[in-house]
Amino acid sequence: MKLGLISLGCSKNLVDSENILGYLINKKGFELVEDLSTADIVIVNTCAFIGDAKEESIEAILEVSDYKLNGNLKKIIVAGCLSERYREELIKEIPEVDAVVGTGDIDKIGEIVDSILKDNKEVVVGSQDFLPNSHTERIITTYPHTAYLKISEGCDKRCTYCIIPSLRGDLRSRSIEDIVEEAKNLAKSGVKELNLLAQETTEYGLDNYKEKALAKLLKELVKVEGIEWIRLYYMYPNSITDELIEVMRDEPKICKYFDVPIQHISDKILQNMARAKSGDQIRSILGRIRTAIPDAVIRTTVIVGFPGETEDQFEELKDFVEEFKFDYVGVFKYSREEDTVAYGLPDQVPEEIKEKRWAELTNLQADIAERKNEQFIGKEIEVLIDGVSSESEYMLEGRTRGQALEIDGKVLTNDGTAKPGDIVKIKIEQNFQYDFIGPIVEEN
Repeated sequence: MKLGLISLGCSKNLVDSENILGYLINKKGFELVEDLSTADIVIVNTCAFIGDAKEESIEAILEVSDYKLNGNLKKIIVAGCLSERYREELIKEIPEVDAVVGTGDIDKIGEIVDSILKDNKEVVVGSQDFLPNSHTERIITTYPHTAYLKISEGCDKRCTYCIIPSLRGDLRSRSIEDIVEEAKNLAKSGVKELNLLAQETTEYGLDNYKEKALAKLLKELVKVEGIEWIRLYYMYPNSITDELIEVMRDEPKICKYFDVPIQHISDKILQNMARAKSGDQIRSILGRIRTAIPDAVIRTTVIVGFPGETEDQFEELKDFVEEFKFDYVGVFKYSREEDTVAYGLPDQVPEEIKEKRWAELTNLQADIAERKNEQFIGKEIEVLIDGVSSESEYMLEGRTRGQALEIDGKVLTNDGTAKPGDIVKIKIEQNFQYDFIGPIVEEN
């Protein structure tokens, strides 16, 4: 049978999608198709983190429903966070949906498919024990030379705006040995870049090792032959240890790339979010990183319009972004989510003010990035070639160690001698905010 899949949301959700594909292709013999109109079954792996993500997920389900009503599509499965959160509503409100599968039940996907092909309706949610391991079936959907590697699932933090713990459960860390085993398997398949994922990577190991064990994990992963770049995501600021900073500084394979979501800098807002204890604590952590690794690339995310955010508190955040000069900043408008503490907080900020603050901060960061990236003009930088560029003028595109997959821009080159997966030196001649352009000057 032919299988179609839509994967929405974060890269952690993409790994779930890859596990689903692994089960159905490797174990059940399905054929994956890009054209959904030709599929017998379509799975929509959804996101429900914020309002915009929920809307995108529902639109995708309705779009797929049209194939079932007006085409050859036989069955629709909705998986992921939207399923976990709105299990009954999905089946009731969208009758074209044949099965709803929660975030902790994707290992049951084969049985669910068998059942709905017998015209049963399935709602399989609520289990929060699933944790992939090195033997879990998986089909890599990124470039062949790069892969995400989930090191834990769930989260013990209880940020007041976040619904994730109720959808994904508490922290469940994989063993170091199992993660290394998967890394070796990925390397054997041609992967050169590992992208480590978790809800909070710096919390890794607190459950099974009773300590923050990310630094220990990294010391083992750098030994894996064939892996050349290792990148970390989602580093909870309070949990970044000096040992971790030292390992990232001293190990050549580890990208000096810090993805540290601060969310705000105002003491009051941070306390109401249940994040860092104070803005000074965040300044201290980021300062330690910059002191130890002056050329570190630091990405963050911030939330504007959190309940009670005053104009002065927003200006404090703006001033800090201008002062610290992050390499990348993702700016999000606060999304009021049911079943979170922040939902009931007083002084909800009007949407038009959120929009205004979002635009101001986004424009500020764009200017900062443009100025910062001028320093790369004339320099030769190591680049991992991803493949043929979609830009008509250029043949190839790739990324520096400071550019994460899909979110941080790219490097374009008109020199077509390198192949996808090659690591080359490119001399930067131009920059356009987050993208760079230049010729290849050296191939490794």
